[in-house]
Amino acid sequence: MIGRLALLVVLGVAPMPAQDGDLHVLVVTGLSGEASFAATFTTAGEALVEAAIGPWRVSPERVGWLAETARPAPGRLAGRATKVALDSAFRRLGTTSKPGDVVAVFLIGHGSGQGTASRISLPGPDPTAVDYGRWLDLLAGRTVVIVIGASASGDFLPVLARPGRVVLTATRSSSEGNESLFAARFAHGLVSLEADADKDGLVSVLEAFQYTVREVAMAYERDGRLMTEHAQLDDDGDGRGSAEPGRDGVGDGRLARRVTFGARPSSTDPRVAVLLAERQELEGAVEALRRRKEGMRAAAYLEELERLLVAIAERTEQIRATGAGSPP
Repeated sequence: MIGRLALLVVLGVAPMPAQDGDLHVLVVTGLSGEASFAATFTTAGEALVEAAIGPWRVSPERVGWLAETARPAPGRLAGRATKVALDSAFRRLGTTSKPGDVVAVFLIGHGSGQGTASRISLPGPDPTAVDYGRWLDLLAGRTVVIVIGASASGDFLPVLARPGRVVLTATRSSSEGNESLFAARFAHGLVSLEADADKDGLVSVLEAFQYTVREVAMAYERDGRLMTEHAQLDDDGDGRGSAEPGRDGVGDGRLARRVTFGARPSSTDPRVAVLLAERQELEGAVEALRRRKEGMRAAAYLEELERLLVAIAERTEQIRATGAGSPP
């Protein structure tokens, strides 16, 4: 029988039903200021774009990259990352995507400012957090994931938070203005599958966030430096980010757990199809149970939660035993 500690681990990484709509990806890499930053921003942006049109199987016309220096990208939105170009890109997303789709926006660069005036440095005038909020409002009905992988980005979070959005910032406030390690490690974990904690061939936003937090902390520890960035995630729309989303199965982390990147490996084994269906049904039961929590006795809630999580863990282990849970 799985112990309570293991159950909490399962609760943190258990896969949820993947999104049904199409995925749209917009990558924005801002002003670098020097060659080392240019290489970091470009490498992260390129990795995300290539993963989108490759293993994530996103149609090229649904992938865009706006960068410090325009790069040719036949069949895709591409150009310099100016305020005018971003306005056009978000308006385009508003017309090419549809309710039920997932729109993932990755902002990578140097951040500055405070509160609603927070910004990412771009060629020309810099949009503020309010501008990004206005653009995201064009995507009502979509599940939006916006990753602000920049220094001093924490104040974006309360401005952009809404129900149906996953907002990630590299820092918890605008005062954390030193070079941020978040973006490069987040992109690596997402595209390399190193963040795939449950080994189902998919990486959820929650898995990628948890992976990145660990990797950033280890990097500072290896260098003997005091941490100057503390990433935050909000996906319940209350504008209060969490450094440990998904830890207790309530609050932040629930939507981030359901949004995934990648393509689940296919299997011709009929047992796998049955097990996947059973696991998805159990995961739905967990969500339904959490919605009923307030009206239940604590002991009854925990007992039923434990039963469901054990069953999910058993199905996951059975899927892994067939070899279908590992990426090709």
